[in-house]
Amino acid sequence: MTQTAPAAPPARRVELTVRAVILGCLLAVIFTAANTYLGLKVGLTFASAIPAAVISMAILRAFRTSTIWENMTVQTVASVGGAMSSIIFVLPGLVMVGWWTGFPFWESVLICVFGGVLGVTFSIPLRRALVVDAGLPYPEGVAAAEVLTVGSRGAEQTDSAVRENKAGLAVVVVGAIVSTVYAWLVSARVFAGEAARFVKLPASLGGGATGLGFGMQFALLGAGHLIGLTVGLAQLFGLIVAWFVFVPLMTSPDLVAWLASHGIESIASTVAGASPEELATTVWRREVRFMGAGVIGVAALWTLIKLAGPLVGGLTSALAANRRRAGGEVLERSEQDIPIHLIGLISVACLVGIAGILAVFAQSNPTLAGSTALLVGGGLVYVVVIGFAVAAICGYMAGLIGSSNSPVSGVGILAIVIASVLMLGVMALSGLPADPSVVAFALIVTAVVFAVAVIANDNLQDLKTGQLVGATPWRQQTALIIGVGAGAIVIPLILNLLNQAFGFEGGPAGIADEPLAAPQATLISALAKGVIDGGLRWDLIGIGAVIGVVIIVLDAVLNATSKGRVKLPPLAVGIGFYLPAAVTTMLVIGAVAGWVYDRAIKTTRFADVGRRMGVLLASGLIVGESLFLVMTAGVIVATKNDSPFALIAEGSSWPAMLAGIVAFAVLTLALYTWVRSRSARV
Repeated sequence: MTQTAPAAPPARRVELTVRAVILGCLLAVIFTAANTYLGLKVGLTFASAIPAAVISMAILRAFRTSTIWENMTVQTVASVGGAMSSIIFVLPGLVMVGWWTGFPFWESVLICVFGGVLGVTFSIPLRRALVVDAGLPYPEGVAAAEVLTVGSRGAEQTDSAVRENKAGLAVVVVGAIVSTVYAWLVSARVFAGEAARFVKLPASLGGGATGLGFGMQFALLGAGHLIGLTVGLAQLFGLIVAWFVFVPLMTSPDLVAWLASHGIESIASTVAGASPEELATTVWRREVRFMGAGVIGVAALWTLIKLAGPLVGGLTSALAANRRRAGGEVLERSEQDIPIHLIGLISVACLVGIAGILAVFAQSNPTLAGSTALLVGGGLVYVVVIGFAVAAICGYMAGLIGSSNSPVSGVGILAIVIASVLMLGVMALSGLPADPSVVAFALIVTAVVFAVAVIANDNLQDLKTGQLVGATPWRQQTALIIGVGAGAIVIPLILNLLNQAFGFEGGPAGIADEPLAAPQATLISALAKGVIDGGLRWDLIGIGAVIGVVIIVLDAVLNATSKGRVKLPPLAVGIGFYLPAAVTTMLVIGAVAGWVYDRAIKTTRFADVGRRMGVLLASGLIVGESLFLVMTAGVIVATKNDSPFALIAEGSSWPAMLAGIVAFAVLTLALYTWVRSRSARV
């Protein structure tokens, strides 16, 4: 891939400045809050590097001394803060299993900080191998470098760059305002937030139940735009298999009767006579969803197997580069990482902190207190070995397919299974019972490893952007560590708000009793509990694993016969299986809308600008609605009112549903039309 040459530096390098760090931390707080809500709602987070770069350039342009590298610092701090929010794929599991009732501030912050900083230090030795020498595409890193190069030219900034920078900021702001206002109208009950229909099939089709719906949320539309058509259609395939094959099959009276005749009680038999909606959603939630877990697990394992060869090659290259540097090779500024001895000291300090967290946890529980040394020692070995492995794996995956599409949740699933199996070994050695405290310990250790994974995933993407614009690695790495702290402080505050206001699926109900799906946390906590207490539905996961193998084969066939033009990413299929149907359908609509928009501008003179503006619109849609709903959670908790903005009393949803569908469609078309027009004038 042809890479953009760094811009010519000014007389004095302005890079890691106080104003850049402050602005980056403020943006990190905003993007962390938005990503926390989005992740709990749909199991996806968005990369905040590009919107952070655009906002930074718009604000720092007021300073005549601002440079591309200073904007790079802002983007780095902000993007890693947003990435830190992915820890919510694990932490809510401690509430779901009943161990926590809320999120203790300092314990949650320290888990994020120690794991996140390890994610930075573990991935620094991989920079040369994976960023400089591997030739990986790093799609988001390259795109962010392109945005910075276009918009950050200091005093030499062209008129077109200034116009694009202003237009980009306007697009983010307008997108955020539209999604916020629409979300407020939904909360006011003027519009319905979801349209759904469930039916009972005729006897000729088995007599089961099924349904379909879509959530009218601009955050989902924006997320769909960002994931792209290939991933969106793969999720649609997973949804179709789940809701139009397995849900009707497993709610069929004939199958229920056959299972009963063989002494097997199905979930469908426990809700016999229920409405089609209750029947279908109960079977999906308690049976079909676990098949999706099997698909996700197999897909994640397959991804890791495919990466084994390139990963070993990258590590070998990194070790060879270290030997050359130790032999006296002079490092250029672009090769100046944080010194290796300092990396070692920081890593040891984090491990000491993690040991303290684990020891305090074990000592505070009578069941675990007698095995504290074994638990802490085993936990540290697990964090070092598995943590470094996932840092390398996630860094490589970020380079291959981008941070947003990197299947870190799949890595988390494998990590919790490994942790749970190891806990079985500890139980056998020490005689511990299958106690909830054992499940909680496995979740905490996995949360640390997951923090390592998500930060390594983001770190190398940011370092690629820095390489392309000529940033100094050690300054970027310092900014990354600062960003980890900024994101970590926000996460428990937002989690507590959302938990009190809405609750999480499988956990205690919130004030509004509208539990957030938290799909990865639900799955990871269920896996931990199931492995340790032996109650896991391995039969359903096994069926999902077989489906996953079939999808892998189908993906390989499609890829080969179409010469790479048609793909069926197995992990995306599993997520479509696992997410609620209303979420998946809107993600698919967003992916299709983004594809139609990109094709409509493909042959125009402003195609590149228009594509970037589309990404900024999607980011604005996510940020606006997500922040509004986080604010709504605060109002619900403060007022103890589950519908604080309601203007219309509860009643028939049909008028609100129809009004919502029309308004959502019109606003979507208007936004894309406006963005296209705005791009044409840049």
